[in-house]
Amino acid sequence: MTIFIIQVLNSLFYAASLFLIAAGLSLIYGVMRIVNLAHGTFYALGAYVSAWAVGTAFGHAGGGGWHLMGQLLLLPIGAIAIAAVGAVIEPTLLRPLYRRPEEYLLLITFGLLMVLEDSMKLIFGGTPLSAGTIMDAMGSIPIGRLLYPTYNLVVMAVGLGAAIGLWWFIYRTRFGVILRATSQDRRMAAALGLNVSRVYIQAFAIGCFMAGLGGAVVVPAQAAVLGMGVDALILAFVVVVVGGLGSLEGAFIGALIVSFVRTAGIQFFPEIELAVLYLIAAAVLLVRPTGLFGRA
Repeated sequence: MTIFIIQVLNSLFYAASLFLIAAGLSLIYGVMRIVNLAHGTFYALGAYVSAWAVGTAFGHAGGGGWHLMGQLLLLPIGAIAIAAVGAVIEPTLLRPLYRRPEEYLLLITFGLLMVLEDSMKLIFGGTPLSAGTIMDAMGSIPIGRLLYPTYNLVVMAVGLGAAIGLWWFIYRTRFGVILRATSQDRRMAAALGLNVSRVYIQAFAIGCFMAGLGGAVVVPAQAAVLGMGVDALILAFVVVVVGGLGSLEGAFIGALIVSFVRTAGIQFFPEIELAVLYLIAAAVLLVRPTGLFGRA
């Protein structure tokens, strides 16, 4: 029973981080119809920036509650930095291609993935960066005869809070109404006097913020390494395929499904763990080509 509880908690921890990545990817597609192949790299860059910020500011500081609080407050730096990067990329690289076929946007985001990967290697080097001191300082809680990291519970709370906050922001605020109107009919929104260009910048920045936040909250538990963005992107695509691309609810349910299946796969049949995820995605597409919550 103890092992079962820990496996459930591991699944929820993984689902929280996976939802942050998939929600940003789904939001960008839902509003702008862009399949952002660089989204996983934004996640990795957020992890690198947060780990660098925590290590630079508190690498040689003493312990204590204020020390831990300062590290936790620095973690979102990565997400804020990635949002700023997204606010620059959208008008400079993506906007000139909106009237072109979607293959152009796929190519430019793939090229951006390659550029950012090499930029991270140039800036941070090939050595992994970590903010593991946060996880060590928070300790563990006993579950039966075993111990479970307290920080993982914080990540679950962040994921749940982000889901509730994003839902409220999109469906209960004036900007959310503007965002949904722009996603449904861009020309009509512009004809009604909405600044569509500004909405696109904000939507892309929010999507990038979610990816950066996913990297920021993961880096105390998992070091930032080169190539982690590609792995995250693949799983995020499985999530949005299962849940439905462009659907916030789909990203949430898809993240839960993928994380629980992945945890069970690692526990019981690690050799075919990824294959099972792709089989589930294929089965969902056969029944519902738009995903569980997607719309045609």
